[in-house]
Amino acid sequence: MTTTALQTHAPPLLSIFFLLHLQLLLLIPLAAAKVPAIIVFGDSSVDAGNNNQISTVLKSNFEPYGRDFAGRKPTGRFSNGRIPPDFISEAFGLKPTVPAYLDPSYTIADFTTGVCFASAGTGFDNVTSDVLKVIPLWKELEYYKEYQTKLRDYLGDIKANQILNDALYVMSLGTNDFLENYYTLPTRRNQFTVGQFGDFLLGIAENFIMQLYDLGARKISLAGLPPMGCLPMERAENAMNGRACVDEYNLVAWDFNNKLSNVAAYLNGKLSGINVVISNPYDVFVQLIQSPSSYGYDVTGVACCGTGTYEMGYMCDKYNPFTCKDADKYVFWDSFHPTEKTNRIVTQHLLPRLLSEFK
Repeated sequence: MTTTALQTHAPPLLSIFFLLHLQLLLLIPLAAAKVPAIIVFGDSSVDAGNNNQISTVLKSNFEPYGRDFAGRKPTGRFSNGRIPPDFISEAFGLKPTVPAYLDPSYTIADFTTGVCFASAGTGFDNVTSDVLKVIPLWKELEYYKEYQTKLRDYLGDIKANQILNDALYVMSLGTNDFLENYYTLPTRRNQFTVGQFGDFLLGIAENFIMQLYDLGARKISLAGLPPMGCLPMERAENAMNGRACVDEYNLVAWDFNNKLSNVAAYLNGKLSGINVVISNPYDVFVQLIQSPSSYGYDVTGVACCGTGTYEMGYMCDKYNPFTCKDADKYVFWDSFHPTEKTNRIVTQHLLPRLLSEFK
């Protein structure tokens, strides 16, 4: 997307002083928060390592992934460090990381304050999860039901139900539906216009949240799409236009986010006691891309890993000689995923509303 087009959808840049003040505030533990656990559904933006345990090529449990994580451990998070649910958990006074449900090193005792069911490469649409043979969203929900049973067996019905009712449910997915499914495969393009496909996804999202509600969920953070035309991989494929952001993809993301807000408003009006809050990363990502130096970045168009254009997963490994030394200078870690620093900034931008709504 061109700078002019990006500015059409972006508010004025936040002052650096405000950001510093916000960062200081978010360092303060919020032990009084009334959220006992963070429960996560979605794709690689929030996958804490579930893909490590399934048969798929989409993994990140090797170096240099995790090189800035505690203990320099490649956990399966698609970043050099922590991802948004980790920062959310910490801000609510819980643990600094949210563990992956399928990770055999954890037990139900570890999942009492948070658990992640997300799977890198998945989407709202089952066709999306089939592309790289990852966990579909419906299966994430089945794992959650299994978790409920284990939690009740471990804590008893009263305590477990309290956690399940008061937990914050974080959902982040949809980018793969467009970039790895609609724009890559013919199946959905032959059935839908891009706008119709977006509506199809929104219907799945609405139904999924209603199922969560029936299972006891009341506090839900529903993430919108980033300006996906500015991902390094998409910019690399836009070489004919000087590797600029892809306008069409960003406009699709913008439109989808607006409609997602309508879904949240509808559900908040229909379901008694529910609070669905939209956590929209679009604007803050635009700010990082438009004014990188204000945030201490040097590079926005390519990623830290490898050449920064196409490397992701197994193409981003410790044998790649081009990986940057300081990921904090880059908005993106690999061609599809943000650095830990970007995850932190984006999450801090979204946290004030989550904390005000759910603390």
